[in-house]
Amino acid sequence: MAKIILLIGAFDSKGHEYNFVKKLIEAQGCRVLTMNFGVLGGTDLFPVDIDNAEVAKAGGDDINRLRKNKDRGVAMKVMSRGVATLAEKLYKEGKFHGVLGMGGSGGSSVITAAMRALPIGVPKVMVSTVASGDTSVYVGIKDITMIPSIVDVAGVNLISEKIFKEAAGAICGMVKMDYSPSGEQKPIITASMFGNTTPCVDRCREALVQKGYEVLVFHCTGIGGRTMEGLVEDGYVYAVLDITTTEWADEICGGVFSAGPTRLDAPGKVGIPHLIVPGCVDMVNFGPKDTVPEKYKDRLFYEWNPSVTLMRTNVEENKKMGEIFAQKANASKGRVAFLLPLKGVSMLDSEGQPFWWPEADQALFEAIKKNVKPGIAVAEMDCNINDEIFSEKAVDMLMELMIQK
Repeated sequence: MAKIILLIGAFDSKGHEYNFVKKLIEAQGCRVLTMNFGVLGGTDLFPVDIDNAEVAKAGGDDINRLRKNKDRGVAMKVMSRGVATLAEKLYKEGKFHGVLGMGGSGGSSVITAAMRALPIGVPKVMVSTVASGDTSVYVGIKDITMIPSIVDVAGVNLISEKIFKEAAGAICGMVKMDYSPSGEQKPIITASMFGNTTPCVDRCREALVQKGYEVLVFHCTGIGGRTMEGLVEDGYVYAVLDITTTEWADEICGGVFSAGPTRLDAPGKVGIPHLIVPGCVDMVNFGPKDTVPEKYKDRLFYEWNPSVTLMRTNVEENKKMGEIFAQKANASKGRVAFLLPLKGVSMLDSEGQPFWWPEADQALFEAIKKNVKPGIAVAEMDCNINDEIFSEKAVDMLMELMIQK
């Protein structure tokens, strides 16, 4: 059975380019499903399966109203919602196997919205004029292959022809690849880690692997936490060992490693076991010392390396995090519990180390215990987060949550 490629584009302005790529894909033995988000019109060069009116409707508006208003920003938002909604629906219905798009900054924004709505593992190729810059806003946490267009996506010429053929070959090769698992499938546990919690997470990972689980470790740099929770929402994960919740310190204080206000939401939304540990919440991450905001000039800092400056969180910030952690746990539809290390939440937060501040830690612990609803276990260990007995307890508690699942 021929594989089907979803082509998403503004066919009113780039019909000739898409017609060229459509023929390339069909020459490789694949079929094409076309979706047009061009507000002004379509194309008569090839059949359009999903027209702009349907896309606008899926985005919550009317195509004629968008044309009349002539507000490009509003139109792009509507069409972004529309292509994302339709792509997710069509994929779940088995209507296509991979997706390809081409465009400038505006087109890339719309097309990649659809790509980000699809699960990891669905082939996604984006030919873009902005592919050589910071693509984080387009890629997000998904496996989108960005190909620089070199020249604008405006006509088929000596350069663009090579790029279009490269993209067509890439997407056709991707959809024809065998994606069946190559080995035994084990239940997946995700774990969050930072340099200051590495000993703890390493021991936990080794113990869980011995028990027959596959453990995926994520570095809590903002994108790490978001990626982990994206996999949770996509249904890949059996349980979450959230040893390192430091991204919340950055969210509260404006650090560079924030994962946003939804961090800790995903396990509870899908209802899987979730052990929460306040690992590395003693630190906020900034770049070199001269990048630290002026308002923090009198705070305690530690230069982790020339590119990373850590700021110690205070009592007030820790109290706020504790309240947030409790709220997140209270909203969970699954089994959730807390494990608190009373002698420090990181390497630096241990007796004799620069960030040792028991009163600040205690503010966090008390806020969790005060605000968490009855029935959610809160265990305390009289040790540092990186002590061996803490790792053993973390594994035991996660196993108990999974058994009760």
